[in-house]
Formats: sequence, C-alpha cells, structure tokens
Amino acid sequence: MYKFENKEYLWAYLLIPVMIVFYILLIEGRKKRLKKLGDYQLVQSMIPNVSNDKKTWKFILYLLGLSSVIFAVANLQTGSKMQDVKREGGDIMVCLDVSNSMLAEDLSPNRIDRAKQALEKFIDKLEGDRIGLIVFAGEAYVQLPITADYSAAKLFLSSIGPGIVPVQGTNISAAIEQSMESFGSDIGKNKSIIIITDGEDHEDGAIKAAEEAQAKGVSISTIGVGSSTGVPIPFYKDGMKSGFRRDKAGNTVVTKLNESLLKDIAAAGKGAYVKANNTDVGLSAIMSKLQEMEKKEIESKMYTDYDDQFIWFIYLAAILLLIEFFISERKSEWWKKLNLFEKKA
Repeated sequence: MYKFENKEYLWAYLLIPVMIVFYILLIEGRKKRLKKLGDYQLVQSMIPNVSNDKKTWKFILYLLGLSSVIFAVANLQTGSKMQDVKREGGDIMVCLDVSNSMLAEDLSPNRIDRAKQALEKFIDKLEGDRIGLIVFAGEAYVQLPITADYSAAKLFLSSIGPGIVPVQGTNISAAIEQSMESFGSDIGKNKSIIIITDGEDHEDGAIKAAEEAQAKGVSISTIGVGSSTGVPIPFYKDGMKSGFRRDKAGNTVVTKLNESLLKDIAAAGKGAYVKANNTDVGLSAIMSKLQEMEKKEIESKMYTDYDDQFIWFIYLAAILLLIEFFISERKSEWWKKLNLFEKKA
C-alpha cells in the first residue's frame, strides 16, 4: 500500500512540458541567430569547442533532478507493517451517485464534490466499523471492497468523479444489489447501506431492492443532494465551464431532487432520509442512526504504519544535479576522441 502525503505538489509536474517547449524554442532561436551570420555549418565549425549535445544532456539531467525533487516533496509513503486488528463494528457500504446530474452546482462547489468532502469527514469519525464504496450511474461498480483501512478508503474516495462509470443514468436498485453482493454470505443486522444521490432514478426496482435487503437485516439510509426546484447541469470542456447540457431537442437539461423516492427507499430499508445542504450533507444524522446497528467482532488486516520514501528521491536529485553541474558545455578531449554523442558530418 502506498500514498502521497502531499499529493497536491504533484501538480508541479505540469512545469516539465512547459520547460521542454521553452528549451526547444531557445535552441531554435539560437540556430536562427547563427544562420543570420552566414552558413550554419560554417559558423558551427568556427566554434568547435561548444557542444550542443552536452547542453541537451545537461538539460535532461536537470529535468530528471527537478522531477525527483517534486516526488520528494510530495513524499511517497509505503505501508510497512500489516497486522491483524480485531475490533467491534458494523459494515457500511456507501453508494455514491456519479451521474452527470451530480455536477449540478446547487450545492457548493457541486453535488458530488460536496458529498465527497462530507464522506471524508465521515470516515474520520468511524471507530471500528468497516466501510466500502460503490459508485453508480446507469450501472454500479465496487470502487472499494469492505475494509477497515480508513486511509485506503479516503484514497479511493479522492479518485471518484463523473465519468468513472461508462453508462450514464441513475440506477439505484443496481447500487443496492451490488452492495448486497459485496457483503457476501455474511448477512446480518450489522450491515448498512448509505445511498447518496439526487434520486433521479431512471430504472424501476429501487424500493423492491430496499425491501429485499431489509428482509435480510440490512438497513438502508438515503441522503438527497440537490434542489427540489431544479437547476441546469454545467458542461465542461478542457476544464472550463462552456455552458449547460442540452437534450436532443436543444433544451437545457434541468435536474431536480426526487425526495419522495428517496424517502420511500429509506422507509422500505428502515433507515433514515436526510436532505443535504451546504452546511450539512447529513452524514452526522445518518451516523446517529448507525449507532443503533448491532456490532460484531471484526478481524481485518490493515497497514498500521507508513514509511516515508522521500529521502531516496532527495539522494537521486542530488546525484543528478551534481552530475549536471560538473558537465561542461565545452567539448573535452576525451569527448572528441570517443565521439559518442557527435553526429558525423
């Protein structure tokens, strides 16, 4: 198991292609200036001690050194100890709607990001319970199997977004059925499902699926995200908002919260329904409901300690940058004799 302690610094890698483009433009600019002085090959022969190849190798070494520094600052950490941990708790499957309608901005910054922020805080409050993640739109998929490793849960949560499920739509019954399969044969009163969605279900069977799950002792709670009056769904291109989604007729698509369906699902699953808002998504209220859930002794494996690996990348960066520093841009005698990097005329 691995993770980055400061993963936001990985954005610095975007500087690398910018620097490469800048270097190419610099080289091309130098060539143009030399060509203005006369025949390029002739001018080059007049400055025989300047090695273009060495300049390129110095630049490559500099980029590799910089990449190692960025990796070091991001601080790769690896799980060094894995041990059996026994605890009492329940199993919670969180089903998160990742359909396009979850991009609506009636919650800040949008429905799905607001839900993810709340889920991260929810995971921090768990004590002894195991958690799993299901993502669903037109279909449902297991994003994270049931685990007691909360660090792994937050890591997988961070990678969730619209588009992770190829088929659009909102199939709540598929999410419930996938959750029940993930629980396995060990079904009992220590199991619970939390569904976070706007409730725009495009398939039938959600209430029936909730009743069947409850018959096996699994409770289902729902959290409704979105406005009951309806809002348009923004459309993004190259990371920039470029308008709103439209149907085939050219009309702006409006998404609204279907509270009645989510209340019926929660009632069938003998759980709680909460409507999310910008100050409280509702997971705290659901947490209170989960306290009523029967607990059992859970034995699970988890990483209990992480080792920092940044020092190796510091060493690598130091070596690469030292080599770059001591390489001269001038041709040395042994470089000329070996002729390893020079093109033959």
